[in-house]
Amino acid sequence: MAPVSAVLASIPSPPTGVYHLGPLTIHMYGVTLLIAIAACIWLTGVRWVRWGGDWDLVFRCAIWGVIAGIIGARLYHDLTSWNQDAAIHEHWYGPFAVWQGGLGVWGGIPLGCLVGAWVVHRSGNSVRLMMDAVAPGLLLAQGIGRFGNYWNQELYGKHTSLPWGLEIHGKGPGFTYHPTFLYEFLWDIFGVLVLLWVDRRFKIRRPGLFALYVAIYTAFRMFEETLRIDPSSHFLGMRLNFWVALACFVASVTFFIWWQFVRSPSKSEPRPKQQPPRPIPQGPKMAVPRGRVR
Repeated sequence: MAPVSAVLASIPSPPTGVYHLGPLTIHMYGVTLLIAIAACIWLTGVRWVRWGGDWDLVFRCAIWGVIAGIIGARLYHDLTSWNQDAAIHEHWYGPFAVWQGGLGVWGGIPLGCLVGAWVVHRSGNSVRLMMDAVAPGLLLAQGIGRFGNYWNQELYGKHTSLPWGLEIHGKGPGFTYHPTFLYEFLWDIFGVLVLLWVDRRFKIRRPGLFALYVAIYTAFRMFEETLRIDPSSHFLGMRLNFWVALACFVASVTFFIWWQFVRSPSKSEPRPKQQPPRPIPQGPKMAVPRGRVR
């Protein structure tokens, strides 16, 4: 009876991640990424416009940043999983088959941000200010994007008997796994709220918020790497991405402490533009004839 109740309490996996609508083939992994990108653009645009910027620059950064991010993410996956991911070698286009999964955030975020920073710099705007504008949006996109792993039934964790264990097709009834996609989604949403609160509550030296974003994400990613069981290169008994996350965490925390509390601020610190108060429309004044006021 116990195994039956555990299965009934588990998270079911989708029967498929690919749907056909006539001649169209819809990959839910790709749809999830599009939703994640749209969420990032929306949150970044709202913050950037509130700070005195314009939507046009946000859209330009999004176009070039997303293209560069996908290239960087796939390159990182191919380089670090060449001997572990059999799908890379199944077809001549295997190294480019992003619709099958296999995007490394460690390659996508840096290259996408570098290209986006180049676009901002050429426009004459502050790169540091834009980095802090986009930080919560990136974390939001990473959280939503993890549902693509759910559709592909990949990157799950170890066996678990917890009631929220994830069923995986083909693994046999009664076998459930840690839903790492759900863990990261919840953590990332929490991180977004923390970043928005910190940015509103405290005076942050730009791009200190971006450093906090990296620290928040990598802090959880180190824990997540101890749960995942998908093929990976190892170093000193730990998965490669554990060490990458650790290095990024130490670097971001060190930078934030030095930048926010140790470094002497320069006179050219970028600040969000203060929007002038909206003028109150003045109607015609009422004239009261003399002698009528008692």
